[in-house]
Amino acid sequence: MDPDRSVYEMLLGDEDARVCKDVPDAACKHLPRNFLIHVIALAATKTGDHLGSAKLVLVWVLGAVGAPAFMAGLTVPIRESLALIPQLFVAAWIRSHAIRKWFWVGGSAVQGACMAGMGMVALGLEGLAAGWSLLGLLVLFSLARGVCSVAIKDVQGKTVSRRTRGKASGYASSAAGGAALIIGATGLLSGGERLGYLASLLFGAAGLWLGAAVVYSWVVEERGQTSGGGNAGQEALRQLGLMRSDPQFRHFVLTRALFLSTAFAAPFMVVTARESGGTNFSALGGLLLAVGAANLLGGPVWGHQADISSRRVLIRAGWIAGAACGGLFAAVQLGWQHAAMFAGFYFVLALAHSGVRLGRSTYLIDMATQETRAAYTAVSNTLIGLLLLGGGSLSLLEPWLGASGMVLLFGGGSIVAAIVAMQLPEIDD
Repeated sequence: MDPDRSVYEMLLGDEDARVCKDVPDAACKHLPRNFLIHVIALAATKTGDHLGSAKLVLVWVLGAVGAPAFMAGLTVPIRESLALIPQLFVAAWIRSHAIRKWFWVGGSAVQGACMAGMGMVALGLEGLAAGWSLLGLLVLFSLARGVCSVAIKDVQGKTVSRRTRGKASGYASSAAGGAALIIGATGLLSGGERLGYLASLLFGAAGLWLGAAVVYSWVVEERGQTSGGGNAGQEALRQLGLMRSDPQFRHFVLTRALFLSTAFAAPFMVVTARESGGTNFSALGGLLLAVGAANLLGGPVWGHQADISSRRVLIRAGWIAGAACGGLFAAVQLGWQHAAMFAGFYFVLALAHSGVRLGRSTYLIDMATQETRAAYTAVSNTLIGLLLLGGGSLSLLEPWLGASGMVLLFGGGSIVAAIVAMQLPEIDD
């Protein structure tokens, strides 16, 4: 038996492995190969996300090289918004090409090169020059990530069977979570801010992204339709009309916007923990352990449930995030401020955020058709990117609410998101 087929059936089971749904007929014979390639490539890039995390590792690097403190506050807005906003215009360009995997390959290679550049900056520059160099590379990294985000959803929709897409992402998240546990453990043992260790994390991330680019080039992709891939500006304006003409898509975008609260809550959880004295470098290792454990445990569970009902995944994840945020706020008010407690709540929030990301990605892919998938992805990501930029202004409430109060605020937003998600229609077979 073909070894790809054997592994494919072992991961999915006989029933799901025999299903070929919502992909071109010619692609059915390549399902095992393409599924495994997606798992390997996504596991590599998700692990790279841990090694070069803009929320954690890059912030530590900026501090270690003596960059001005305000630069640390720019990492997440740059990383998130610039990966989303340009996608509306990139989608039309990608759509004009019948084979789209090379956009992902090229984007992953650029991200790897940027991570390698950050590692060299960490070892060779200091102060203001190092800070601006790191942020400039992060800008390029984020733009390349936006190209990959559009491309992979379209390619995955043509090469991976509908009932297995969530499992592919779930297995990749689980593998990356296991790697993050090891990374976090080394952080706990490092005991300091040695630039050599931080640079090694960035160089490791670079190698993973470059390796993922090579692996993804082996995807067997059928030629797709190229209609609507002309002038990018005109196509972008036409695609925005989906918000007016497609009520299900509009409801999905609203739901996804409300679920930004799970992302906004995370840094304020970290601030709350730091205010309790957890400011040394080993605390970074603890956070990586929490995120890694959440991905390791949550990936397969969320992936399996997303293939059954991605809508229910969003609902459950929203309630879990709300409970984590409310629990942390209550604990702080009662004076229960222990490092293990903060790590526990951060783990639960990361688990919920993992479900939100996987659930909304799977819902979007399954809701769309071959003709609308790239447009749905680009429009929703661009609008969410704009909201990310505006959402940063909510941090101005922190002096009045405090860090734990901000956590409670975003926890309430997560519960509202879950309630709104309950009104989303199920995706029918």
